[in-house]
Amino acid sequence: MRSEVKVTFPGADPVRIELASSEQMSSEDARSWLDSQFVELGCEPVRPTGKVLAVDKVVMVAEGAGLAKFRDAAWAKEFARAVGGALNRPYVHVDVATMAISF
Repeated sequence: MRSEVKVTFPGADPVRIELASSEQMSSEDARSWLDSQFVELGCEPVRPTGKVLAVDKVVMVAEGAGLAKFRDAAWAKEFARAVGGALNRPYVHVDVATMAISF
């Protein structure tokens, strides 16, 4: 089964990353990768309570990475593998402008 992660940034063509389901990270590895990127990219929690949900991390990491980081095919693939493992959905659309995820 194939899966796709699509990331859209304002004023740019969407970034589409296709994966085979076997390429997804385990949920534990995905959380760990997203956590490390969240810190490395200097992301801040979006909720006043400081609680960060998996979907929040995905959006914040995409925003923190910016379009330039997604031009690095290896990094983009790791992002998609982590998103697939963390959210366990075959199709994920990350809209950076609206800070939203759809399935």
